[in-house]
Amino acid sequence: MSATAQSDAFPNVSDLKKRIAEIQGEKASEYVRVEAAKAAEKQALIDQLTKPSGVADDERMKRAASIIKRAVESGLTEIEIGRFSVKLCTDGGRALNQQEKGWEKTLTGLPKELYDFWKAHLQPRGYKLRAQIATWPGGMPGDMGLILAWD
Repeated sequence: MSATAQSDAFPNVSDLKKRIAEIQGEKASEYVRVEAAKAAEKQALIDQLTKPSGVADDERMKRAASIIKRAVESGLTEIEIGRFSVKLCTDGGRALNQQEKGWEKTLTGLPKELYDFWKAHLQPRGYKLRAQIATWPGGMPGDMGLILAWD
């Protein structure tokens, strides 16, 4: 192979730098696309959870009884019954995080339905409900967990 053919087959540094920049741009574009899809999916779920679930109290009671029975048979005294974005709190979870009196009034959507169901049907039977911030992405409240306990 001649020296000219060898030099044509071997890329120069400026071509390598261009290709690296193209690859990095493609990766960045894909990352942005994936993150946008995740954000859209999360927002769609939040939108869905802000609407009434349509589950009647008698059906919810059957579901709760089944969940509690399985948990008890596994030796548990509590179970997380839901994890929701703090965006479903009117204050972004501030009152819940501070455990302020009346924090439950900030709940909306399905978390509010579950709280109201507990208050009306399970609290009188001795069940406790605990709510807490469950995740802290970037040091900020992310998700709240609702825990039903019978200890």
